[in-house]
Amino acid sequence: MVLRALKITLVTLLVAILGAAIYLNTAGRDLMRTATGSVSRSLCATTFLSRLDPDRMFDEEQRPLMSSIAWAIHYDVDRARREVRTSVLGGFAARAVFREGLGCLLVHGNDPVPEAAGFESAPIASPYPQAEVVEPTDPAIHHALDRAFAEADPAHPRLTKAVVVLHNGQLIGERYAAGYGPDTPIYAHSLTKSVVNALIGVLVHQGKLRLDQPAPVAAWRSAADPRHAITVDQLLRMDSGLPFDETDGAVNPMSHMLFLERDMAGYAARTPLAHPPGTAWGYSNLSYVLLSQMIRDAAGGGAVDAGRFMRHELFEPLGMRNAVIETDATGTPVGSSNVYASARDFARFGQLYLDDGVVDGRRILPEGWVDYSHSQTLKTGYGAGFWTNLVNEGSVPVWDAPWGMPQLPKDMFYARGALGQYVVIVPSEHLVVVRMGITVAGSTKIGDMVADIIAALHRQPSQS
Repeated sequence: MVLRALKITLVTLLVAILGAAIYLNTAGRDLMRTATGSVSRSLCATTFLSRLDPDRMFDEEQRPLMSSIAWAIHYDVDRARREVRTSVLGGFAARAVFREGLGCLLVHGNDPVPEAAGFESAPIASPYPQAEVVEPTDPAIHHALDRAFAEADPAHPRLTKAVVVLHNGQLIGERYAAGYGPDTPIYAHSLTKSVVNALIGVLVHQGKLRLDQPAPVAAWRSAADPRHAITVDQLLRMDSGLPFDETDGAVNPMSHMLFLERDMAGYAARTPLAHPPGTAWGYSNLSYVLLSQMIRDAAGGGAVDAGRFMRHELFEPLGMRNAVIETDATGTPVGSSNVYASARDFARFGQLYLDDGVVDGRRILPEGWVDYSHSQTLKTGYGAGFWTNLVNEGSVPVWDAPWGMPQLPKDMFYARGALGQYVVIVPSEHLVVVRMGITVAGSTKIGDMVADIIAALHRQPSQS
């Protein structure tokens, strides 16, 4: 008994010392607040938007990402209030609250939760004639999906959650992990940037924005500000001169913006330039939140206004019936990362770009917008909201990740999000392939899967 009591005392003392050290260190406090904010927001959306098991999501996503402090994290899912509260060692509390039609909002301190009244929530009709899961009839495509879901290395699970294949606009195969299905909204991470590309395209088509105009950011209005000349095009291309914000640091500009700021666009607008505009490429979550603020302002200025605009101008025409983009506390959509949509929704989104911005005979995007979106930026493998296959040598700065997919046709371009989210568009093959999952460590082998599907289509064209 004495030994057990001594052990408990020592553990309590160590926890107290660790907690005190963190409280006294700004970087430590920010790290803990980032961790609790991430867990609260993720598990809130998992529970109330995706309707999945929050404990399973914590184990698959958050625990591996926060392995060093996961033991100290406590979360509480309040289903009656539709919110999640998280703490570390009893402190650094964060709360995320679900709002119908707008997803989950990370609430800072004692801030009130903005109302979401007036948001239209009538169901969007499905564009797919098949409600049930469509199994591939081609054995080779069936085998490609088998391999996409296989776990060859248990130490580095791929955790594929959904794959959808469209060929010539037709759904020819799909598969889902247990608990997921055709209407499960999945956290899409940076696939959101490609959705923002489309929404900016809608505004350009409506004559409300021009690519070559200076970005309408209030903080940059002064001609003396070096950011004054940054254009909408440069924000889309990520060559605005804003810094590469997704670095290896525990708390970097991207995570600071997402989890520590109630006004994300305000934070992005205060960020100084790292390079003169148009001279260097740097992956920029900050840019896409600024673009999202432009969408909000053009739609009417509020979260519900933005949500209504996105629904009427993009989600309804495409039949993206499960799509939601979450907002910050000011009502700005988190256009860098926070869209939830089903794999079928994203397949329809990819088809819009395969069909040159036209759906059911209606032009959604300006003529030439799709070519613009996957045209090369500087000497990189990035376009304007999409990645390209134009560069297959070298790697993305900072990430040391390869450009492109050399095993696929050169005209291929794709949307990509963290943890293995992909919308791959291959115009020469009339093909869209969506892959979604939670691949924290390991490879999705997305290029190999798409290559296998293309090979199967060439062997058995009658299956298309």
